[in-house]
Amino acid sequence: MPTKTVRLYTLALIFSDIFAILVAFTIAYVLRVQLDSRPLISQISAFEFFKIFVIISPFWVLTFASLDMYTPRVYQKRLTEIGKVFVGSFLGILLVLGFSFVTDMAVFPARLVAIYATILVFVLLVLGREILRQARTTAFRYGRGIQRVMIIGSGTVASDIIKSIHETERSGYNIVATCGAGASYHSAKKFTNLENALESLGVLDVDTIIQTEMYADSSKNRLIFESALTNHVGYSFIPGEVEFYSGKNIVDVLASYPIISVSQTPLLGWGETVKRIFDLLVSLILVVLLSPILILIVVLQKVLNPGKIIYKHERVTKKGRHFNVYKFRSMRRKKGFENAIASDEFRAMGREDLAKEYEKNYKVENDPRVTAFGNFLRRTSLDELPQLFNILKGDLSLVGPRPMIASEIDAKYSKKHGASLLSVRSGLTGLWQVSGRSDITDEQRIQLELYYVQNWSFWLDIKIMIKTVAVVLKGSGAQ
Repeated sequence: MPTKTVRLYTLALIFSDIFAILVAFTIAYVLRVQLDSRPLISQISAFEFFKIFVIISPFWVLTFASLDMYTPRVYQKRLTEIGKVFVGSFLGILLVLGFSFVTDMAVFPARLVAIYATILVFVLLVLGREILRQARTTAFRYGRGIQRVMIIGSGTVASDIIKSIHETERSGYNIVATCGAGASYHSAKKFTNLENALESLGVLDVDTIIQTEMYADSSKNRLIFESALTNHVGYSFIPGEVEFYSGKNIVDVLASYPIISVSQTPLLGWGETVKRIFDLLVSLILVVLLSPILILIVVLQKVLNPGKIIYKHERVTKKGRHFNVYKFRSMRRKKGFENAIASDEFRAMGREDLAKEYEKNYKVENDPRVTAFGNFLRRTSLDELPQLFNILKGDLSLVGPRPMIASEIDAKYSKKHGASLLSVRSGLTGLWQVSGRSDITDEQRIQLELYYVQNWSFWLDIKIMIKTVAVVLKGSGAQ
């Protein structure tokens, strides 16, 4: 809904970004040229330097636009926005260097100017956008720039939309009316009759209609749309069958009719290729950097936990392919039960309670088989480091759904959910792990994993990896 408020905020972002770029390069110039007495590579006057960046800044803004930095789905999510700003700042500097190469014109009087400018551009862009975000929140608090919304629909989708946007200070929406069974909000006028609701659009000063389902009677759907047009009110439709609109959809024309091709995940084509290359590079770098720790754990395993160093367990990944996931062994198994199902081993130990707990949850909270050193490995998540080799082999990705055990697929997952999760590679870490790990329920975990599969983006992977580091350091939910 590109409303007047959204357009004004986008315009404010553009001016803020241009101002931040010009200020950053001005400060960089002053720091190196005027406050630093060391000799310069090129003699460039302050006026010439500033003029160059006035010329380049619009192209820099176009680069930001190509990264969707002026769309609500980016600037409404702080971490996503910061990631985009970082990439945009780097690409902008490359743009400046490209300008210098093409025009054969000296742009920077010294190399330090470029370094200072790169850092300052990123910092000032983030600062400027944060100031605008706080200004927008303040405006919402005082009722400025608010969209007055009527929600038409019923059921879960309507309820979820109301829950999502009811905090006006955050969303910028004010729900003034609802129409439909189950769609109600305490401060909104409730309509049970569609015609009455549409007749009140002008009286209630509604800016936007959000319809969450189609009526079986097509004339009612036409009436809603026509009422929005005649009253100059924005109109948006949210499909009730969300699965058909998640993932990657392609709109084309077939026999003069629009046709929508629906995929289970946007992780297709070049996205999948880039993700695999990223997995290979990062996992290879991590193996090299962490090799001293890996070697130390191997030595300590031999001393403190004699036996096999690596534990292998069969899991299922993309397209139902079976593979062995690698972990540092953290248990001491009962002789003769090394390859047995855990519940059988617990019964052999006389622990029927643990056998039932495992059969219900596929894990036990206090497993007596875990050694002291194994417990340390689990709490620190060091036991999972060998999975970097699974990533190099192509069994896993750095980020993805939890690798599933074959026996739990039918028990825990519906046919639709299981198929969706197996449309991508399983991951060493994932959205569920940074959202609570073992502290969340299986149902919550499945919903988080489905969200990841249906809404994958490279930026989502980066955010999850950053959060994973924080979760591992805190040791939250590890078992």
